[in-house]
Amino acid sequence: MYLVYILRCGDGSLYTGITNDLSRRLAAHSSGRGAKYTRSRLPVALVWQEAQPDKSAALRRERQIKALSRAEKLQLIAGE
Repeated sequence: MYLVYILRCGDGSLYTGITNDLSRRLAAHSSGRGAKYTRSRLPVALVWQEAQPDKSAALRRERQIKALSRAEKLQLIAGE
């Protein structure tokens, strides 16, 4: 199982990614060893996650989310 997740960075921006081990990936982001984007935007906080059955589905969903506007992402996070 894979997870698609959204982080809120220290500067208020949103980062979307996928993983099959969320706790390990969050630890990497928080320690500055995660994605290059989040390294300079610490601290990060998990604000949304969604399970996907496989990596292919997770990558498709990640692409869909990255194509959303900031307002649409905030609605997704709020559960609207």
